[in-house]
Amino acid sequence: MSQLQYKDLLDAGVHFGHLTRKWDPRMAPYIFMEKNGIHVIDLNKTINGLEEASNAVKNIVRSGRKVMFVATKKQARAIVSEEAARLNMPFVTERWLGGMLTNFATIRKSLKKLAGIDKMMKEDSYKALAKRERLMKTREKAKLEKLLGGISDLTRLPAALFVVDVKREHIAIAEAKKLGIPVFALCDTNSDPTSVDFPIPGNDDAFKSVEIITKTFGKAIEEGLSQRKQDKEEKERDKAEQEKKAADAQPEEK
Repeated sequence: MSQLQYKDLLDAGVHFGHLTRKWDPRMAPYIFMEKNGIHVIDLNKTINGLEEASNAVKNIVRSGRKVMFVATKKQARAIVSEEAARLNMPFVTERWLGGMLTNFATIRKSLKKLAGIDKMMKEDSYKALAKRERLMKTREKAKLEKLLGGISDLTRLPAALFVVDVKREHIAIAEAKKLGIPVFALCDTNSDPTSVDFPIPGNDDAFKSVEIITKTFGKAIEEGLSQRKQDKEEKERDKAEQEKKAADAQPEEK
């Protein structure tokens, strides 16, 4: 987090907000000034928000839980899906299906269906199907993969959400709130920062801005994963030492 400089945020245009007439008054504490009819975001608040979010997400990931990335707007899809996949985290970059969190049991059924089609397509019996049936299965798989591909490995609800564009992803945020799942979010000047747990004030429209915030957040997750790995290694070493001590303490047989 300390590696991120004020200049990096300026160069990425993180400080550019929306037109003043489009603002949400609840973003007032995060706005530095108004210039040419546009609100300018206070980058000190952005850095503080990122630090707070980074520290919190490290602890979540260190405990072995997953963070779901959500960004369905065109300019954010590629970077968010790429970063989430790199970290082996679930992501939603197409359409948010209502009930994806609150009705997770139904979503799991769809995931099982996808896994079933995938398995069937690798078997010899699939080749024996009529051309029309194979085409239908291929289309069904493509449709499910497009909607659920990013969460195919999710076996239980995520421990947190990382969201780009609070207004656009309001359904996802409402579902997370209902279940008590904390939300980390990039909040532009037209957003309601009080609707999320960890607001990160910044431009959620420009690709470079979304990229720098997402990658910084990703680095924090990476650190949390690294700490978890160290914790596991230390635990295994301690266990091995205890077993060795116990073995050494056993009296030798005559």
